[in-house]
Amino acid sequence: MSKPIYVIGHRNPDTDSICSAIAYAQLKNALGEQAVPVRAGKINAETKYVLDFFGIQPPQLLLDLYPRAKDVMHEKLVTIHPRNTLRKLGQLITQYNVKSIPVVEDDGSLVGIVTVGDLAERYVSELGMQDLRETGVDYAGILGCLNGTLLCGGDLSKSIQGHVKIAASHTQTMAKVIKPGDIVIVGNRTNAQLSCIEVGVACLIITGDYEIEPEVEAAAIKAGTYIFRTPYDTYTCARLINQSIPVGKVMKTKVTSFKPDDMVADLKNVIIRTGYRNYPVVQNGKVVGLIDRDRLIVPERDQVILVDHNERSQAVDGIEEAKIVEIVDHHRLGGLETSEPIFIRHEPVGSTATIVANMHWHRNIDISRQSAGLLLAAIISDTVLFKSPTTTAKDRDTAQKLAQITGLDIQEFGMGMLQAGSVIDKLSPSDIVTTDLKEFQIGEYHVVISQISVMDPEAVLKQQKQLNAALQEICEKGQYSMAILLVTGILSEATYLLHYGQPSGLIAAAFGEGRSDGTWFLPGVMSRKKQVVPPLIDAVRRDMYN
Repeated sequence: MSKPIYVIGHRNPDTDSICSAIAYAQLKNALGEQAVPVRAGKINAETKYVLDFFGIQPPQLLLDLYPRAKDVMHEKLVTIHPRNTLRKLGQLITQYNVKSIPVVEDDGSLVGIVTVGDLAERYVSELGMQDLRETGVDYAGILGCLNGTLLCGGDLSKSIQGHVKIAASHTQTMAKVIKPGDIVIVGNRTNAQLSCIEVGVACLIITGDYEIEPEVEAAAIKAGTYIFRTPYDTYTCARLINQSIPVGKVMKTKVTSFKPDDMVADLKNVIIRTGYRNYPVVQNGKVVGLIDRDRLIVPERDQVILVDHNERSQAVDGIEEAKIVEIVDHHRLGGLETSEPIFIRHEPVGSTATIVANMHWHRNIDISRQSAGLLLAAIISDTVLFKSPTTTAKDRDTAQKLAQITGLDIQEFGMGMLQAGSVIDKLSPSDIVTTDLKEFQIGEYHVVISQISVMDPEAVLKQQKQLNAALQEICEKGQYSMAILLVTGILSEATYLLHYGQPSGLIAAAFGEGRSDGTWFLPGVMSRKKQVVPPLIDAVRRDMYN
């Protein structure tokens, strides 16, 4: 299945950003596209009230768009158990054309990794068959490697203790070479077979698929000797037995692995430094994927639709790694670049939701009651119940149509929603100054402006000292020139402005002299976009030409 298109608003999202993303994703899905609404930050109290009112879950939180290990890993895994043999390993390597295989326990937990090099090293090793007793080889491993049949014997999980010998000499000579507990490869020689059993060997391997005589079987049963029959000749048996070593004995236990959410940029550095062919991707100790160094390609970029913003400074981190396919917004153009022409719906209205609602109607797509409610709430929020100077006739007309779909009284619903968003009892000063925070480049100054709409601005201003400290912290952490907080009175239709940063005279140049307590009272000011940012830009321009 192809990746969905993410519909996302700005960081520190407000009600318009969240609700427009949800409604626009529903429109795209109705038009046959696969779209998913996501959010770039915490839901505020007003938006939570709206979502709860209409019984809608908040969109998934998407903190960034940087490609991660899960985007480039192979999910179809080839794994092997530590008790499996090198022969099994070789078969898997050949079958799936892989260079290394993660070693996992029964529960999927990663315990090591084994490579083609480990297998090749075993072939050129000077260790002979007689050394297999020190590698943990059991009878089941030998039987499996030889594609054999068990004729006599019991527990196959027992480890071999003796040496592996080939019965290629006379019986008398064999008696001097073969010791009790050995494993002996022998052909169709009944006397040799009986002699070996008499010596007390642990296991006879009958090559060439030969049948054994009844007397050999009886002697083996009496002595407790294992007898395997294999279709291979003696030479092949000798080679295959060497592959009965458990993978756990040759695997590398120190494994360089990644987590699914590790960023591709970071894992590339590790790959360059370590130089392995494959890297397991592990989650909660279990392998969920594999990254192939030789096939590590740039992953397909996430496709995103930006709603309620179009500036890089307000977009989710990693937006440069994504492919912007559409922008639906009502703010000034902020200079985002795209690799190719895209669809843009940009109108000078009070809310992005106004645009989204009319796009439904323009395309003859019905708006559900839930979606209509979300869009109505977004218009009310962004226009502060139509008191903001950004409000247009189109906003009012669209809100009326949406109210008819929902059956809600605009004034009653709007006041309840705005009151829910204005409750500050549970908000810390840090929460207040980051509410609906947006970044702006004003001349040479990097400025952040947050706005909170409340019923009683004076209650917020009682925390002025703590708010100033929180603004200072924002400036220092983000290295901004200035941080501004707008405390807007919904009923009084006025705004109080607090700020921290440089240049110290910028606010006075834009709005005149402030109050003695270091704040500015701005009667009639409701809109950051139309009544705060433009005067700041004009003040910077005047300063440049003076």
